[in-house]
Amino acid sequence: MAIKIRLSRGGSKKRPYYHVVVADVRAPRDGRFIERIGSYNPMLPKDSEDRIKLDKERVEHWLSVGAQPTDRVHRFLDAEGLLKRDARNNPKKALPGKKAQERLEEKRQAEEDAKAAAEAEAEAPAEENAAE
Repeated sequence: MAIKIRLSRGGSKKRPYYHVVVADVRAPRDGRFIERIGSYNPMLPKDSEDRIKLDKERVEHWLSVGAQPTDRVHRFLDAEGLLKRDARNNPKKALPGKKAQERLEEKRQAEEDAKAAAEAEAEAPAEENAAE
């Protein structure tokens, strides 16, 4: 049986509140769980002590048994000093999508064509004046 430490959503609409639970991976997100080991209230300010509450002893127990935390819970455990999370890097994240890149390329090409036409136009009258 694969076990995850994950968030289970509670609270009302537009007012999220999460319980940190240990659950079987096959169980629904807000469904059956094995044990509730903490809570997370994203509505509180980031520096608030009550934003994230964890029972450290139980977390350590479940990690020793082989439970795998989700990415968000892994961040919480790293902040508490229970686990080490490697920093991730996605250099392509800031790049525009494929269609946006195509539009930029078309726009760049149109500007180059207009510039080349303007240069050719500027040279043509200069040659006519020189011929006269």
